[in-house]
Amino acid sequence: MDADNEAKGKVSDQAMQNPQALAALQDKIDSVSHSASIMDSLPKSVKRRVNALKNLQVNSTHIEAKFYKEVHELERKYSALYQPLFDKRRSIVSGEVEPTDEECEWQSDHEDEAALAEDLKKKAAIEEKTEDANEEKPKGIPEFWLTIFRSVDMLSDMLQEHDEPILKHLQDIKVIFSGPDQPMSFTLEFHFEPNEYFTNTVLTKVYKMKSEPDADDPFSFEGPEIIDCEGCEIDWHKGKDVTVKTIKKKQKHKGRGTARVITKQVPNDSFFNFFNPIKVSPDKELDEDSEYTLATDFEIGHFFRERIVPRAVLYFTGEALEDDESFEEEELDEGEEEDQDEEDEDDEEEGDSKTGDPQPAECKQQ
Repeated sequence: MDADNEAKGKVSDQAMQNPQALAALQDKIDSVSHSASIMDSLPKSVKRRVNALKNLQVNSTHIEAKFYKEVHELERKYSALYQPLFDKRRSIVSGEVEPTDEECEWQSDHEDEAALAEDLKKKAAIEEKTEDANEEKPKGIPEFWLTIFRSVDMLSDMLQEHDEPILKHLQDIKVIFSGPDQPMSFTLEFHFEPNEYFTNTVLTKVYKMKSEPDADDPFSFEGPEIIDCEGCEIDWHKGKDVTVKTIKKKQKHKGRGTARVITKQVPNDSFFNFFNPIKVSPDKELDEDSEYTLATDFEIGHFFRERIVPRAVLYFTGEALEDDESFEEEELDEGEEEDQDEEDEDDEEEGDSKTGDPQPAECKQQ
């Protein structure tokens, strides 16, 4: 029993040394104490009515959960309408289909861009005529998905140099939504052409979701959330597994003093570790690093589903990246304004706390 108490004490000490854990705990304490102080100050008859409103709020969260489930069904329904367009995209990217002249016409929003496009078109036509007839022309859009991986920070952070030759064989990424009679989830499918690295033609990652209020804390419900994910086994060809590396280690015999060299396989950084995520166990709490890794994984899966797959060509050209950067800048500006307002308020409070009028900065006491 003492050992259990000691272990719990160590866990508590570690938690208390974590600034994020402390901040979250303090926020919760502040929230609870603030709520309790308001309720304590109310007459008994008013408390009863507030409790009735809370029950209404719980009912509201259940309706909201139902709304999000129907949204999921709509997404599944419309994904079937999008899919023929995405299939055509794959065919063009892989070079299976050559788009018609009409399909290749693109009306620019800017006259100067249109003029430049026309000049480039004429130049390309001249170059085509002067090209050697036997020269091999590129097929489809080479390195389409690899270019996207390189361009998006969230993906390039996972990308290693040894991953790139493999991702050149990536032909398509699909999002598959769970059916109406299945638990809410979505699956990312990565389709590869035959290659020298593994035998799989499709690698999958399933993201399991929850869209129900927590019985113990229904007011925290903010819509569907990813709660778990499951990868797949990659059937690597011999010597081609980039998720492990072989190291040589020297072992010395204690008695004889002789040494030998052994080889050992250890984990290696790779995008393809994405298909071997951390296992979530309901009986075991994750450490802080694992929680962060899993949260990042969930964010990446959501980003593939919401941004990369639907808008792939715009990430290839970089136009979507500009939109993302603009959005981040707007968020940053708002955050900076809030911080400045808080600083101004703190300055005012500091001035008011002193006797008399606040002193100018250059007149502070030494």
